[in-house]
Amino acid sequence: MLQTALRRIATLALLILTASLSHAQQTPPLAGIAHVAIRVRSLDAARDFYNKLGFEEAFTLTDKDGKVNESFIKLNDRQFLELYPANPDNPKQASVGFLHVCFEGDDLQAIHDDYVAHGLTPTPVRKAGAGNLLFTLAGPIDAAGAAQNIEYTQYMPGSRHYEDRGKHINSDRVADTLIGVSLAMKDPAAARDFYLNQLSFKSIAGDPLFLHMPGDSGQEIEIATATSLGTKARLTMRTANLSKAARLLHKQQINAIKSKETLTISDPDGNIIMIRGE
Repeated sequence: MLQTALRRIATLALLILTASLSHAQQTPPLAGIAHVAIRVRSLDAARDFYNKLGFEEAFTLTDKDGKVNESFIKLNDRQFLELYPANPDNPKQASVGFLHVCFEGDDLQAIHDDYVAHGLTPTPVRKAGAGNLLFTLAGPIDAAGAAQNIEYTQYMPGSRHYEDRGKHINSDRVADTLIGVSLAMKDPAAARDFYLNQLSFKSIAGDPLFLHMPGDSGQEIEIATATSLGTKARLTMRTANLSKAARLLHKQQINAIKSKETLTISDPDGNIIMIRGE
């Protein structure tokens, strides 16, 4: 009798442990940063600046009147900058600077369902204008005093991004990968807690405001203070050859602040780009 009861208890404990481990293993990783969206004063000036850095425009989206309302600047086959023109006549579109970050997932529905299971309220997965899957999530309060808009996407065959693979990639661009983005938050401690405990980001030893994304991308976010960054974007890009990047910037007459391992430049709207060597 006693042995039977002990076996049942051991079996139940094993089932609970297996279920717990299974859930942990099912928490889906993120593939990396898909894009950062920025609103700019002049779309032409911004496109020209990023073109000087070696980043080409892959495609655009237009409104019903044929006016370009979004430009997709290609960093590599999986990463883009989305540039939105400011509209002084629309208060919601008048301010320039950082808009949102978008994370890529290989199984967007699984990520969505995992968030729901953890009590979060993402929007339903849908097909976006460029043809990829998309959902959004309201995050912590940002520097502008609103809930941060976090996007998630999965590239799909036939989408504008997918069909542009292997195209619009300049071998002379100043960097080849976006490895980090800074997020200005009203309450950095609360934002850090949200990313760690709700989104499964991982802290980096020695620097509590830098967090690794879940998965193997090695990419990260920085939780910045509203006073230090405001509404500007700050992006960190990686290059295999920092000296070559410096020569390209000098050729284009773009001033850079140099340190041992980084070059720091600003775009026409004051957004900050840090180029880091490998």
